[in-house]
Amino acid sequence: MKVLMFGWEFPPHISGGLGTACFGLTKGLSHFDVEMIFVVPKTYGDEDQSFLKLRDAGDVEIDSYLVEKKEFWEKLTYLEVESHIKPYISPEIYETLYEEEKVDHKEMKKKAFSRKFKFTGKYGKNLIEEVYRYSVIAAKVATEHEFELIHSHDWLTYPAGIMAKSISGKPLVIHVHATEYDRSGESVNPDVFKIEKQGMEAADRVITVSNLTRRIVVEKYGINPDKVVTVHNAVEPYTYKHIDYTKNLKEKIVTFLGRITFQKGPEYFVEAAHKVLKKDPNVRFVMAGSGDMMNKMILRAAELGITTKFHFAGFLKGPDVFKMFSMSDVYVMPSVSEPFGISPLEAMSSNVPVIVSKQSGVSEILTHAIKVDFWDVDAIADSIYALLNYKSLPDTFRKYGKTEVENLKWENAAYKVVQVYKSAIEEEVNL
Repeated sequence: MKVLMFGWEFPPHISGGLGTACFGLTKGLSHFDVEMIFVVPKTYGDEDQSFLKLRDAGDVEIDSYLVEKKEFWEKLTYLEVESHIKPYISPEIYETLYEEEKVDHKEMKKKAFSRKFKFTGKYGKNLIEEVYRYSVIAAKVATEHEFELIHSHDWLTYPAGIMAKSISGKPLVIHVHATEYDRSGESVNPDVFKIEKQGMEAADRVITVSNLTRRIVVEKYGINPDKVVTVHNAVEPYTYKHIDYTKNLKEKIVTFLGRITFQKGPEYFVEAAHKVLKKDPNVRFVMAGSGDMMNKMILRAAELGITTKFHFAGFLKGPDVFKMFSMSDVYVMPSVSEPFGISPLEAMSSNVPVIVSKQSGVSEILTHAIKVDFWDVDAIADSIYALLNYKSLPDTFRKYGKTEVENLKWENAAYKVVQVYKSAIEEEVNL
């Protein structure tokens, strides 16, 4: 089976779990004779292409005849939104950008159709322009390759998937790794919501990473539940076996690792840390990540007087993630709304007991993890204290947790995705 796949990032150049999931899934799909052409905005030359072919969108040349067609422009009109968009933007920053900067659509069209486009592959202020251009690239790529199905990961590539489908007539599967409701709560960015909804409506099948996300897709976006399928994520086996580190600390370490944004609930981690330190001062807390709430969290830690016991490590990836886990005694993910959450699985594979919010997709499949409501700071603090002070509890979670995650293989997730592919192709053939 040949699949044309669109994604916004691919390891080792990632900003979060999306790239990690794409890597694991595509590697898993390769075990089922799925040939993949994976298009990203920008390649760097150090990606693992042993099981797929990566295409750099910046290396694709656009034919002028393609963009002169009236129907081509009609298909692109839905992308002409009135603001710059970032995937993890806060409602406050969005409002500021909306008022201060508006996209000049005429200028965008003028700049868009040079022979080749150059993409940063980042999440900067020109993101919507890159999404716009990327969808044009998708149309061209769809004319250059033979494939049976299109697979688009997350909202940034839904327009590309729609364009590829309109050019090729092949079925489209979109993969919902997160929705705007996860990123912003009820204060959704209307432009992102619009792109997400159009992608879901245009798709022949919608894959969600959890039942939690599936409910959001069906209830908030009004999508027919018959075409929405849940395929839980998995975890890539721990590969950094020879990491040398020196802890140099007598205290136990509790870690938060993720974007420091509304969605991830960092404020609940800070408040829980304060409560734990009142009972057990022999602990250090680490917040690893970056995001628009970082300054707020630094100020809150200072207000609570815990800065000598609270550290901000910045964004970590690759070996640094597992080095952090190697030093950790407890991992906490207090997400407000987490479609899935791969990092707890990575922590468990590193023998670290985990605490996850009940509002996360990963809680649907884990048995050997403590599950709490994200807002229940007392429960989070009590759970941390128990794991740090009652030896039998973390020993049990380490023993059975590692075995549990070892059975969560990407090959199993990939098998389910292949069944989704087959059903979409068969339906197309029978129409």
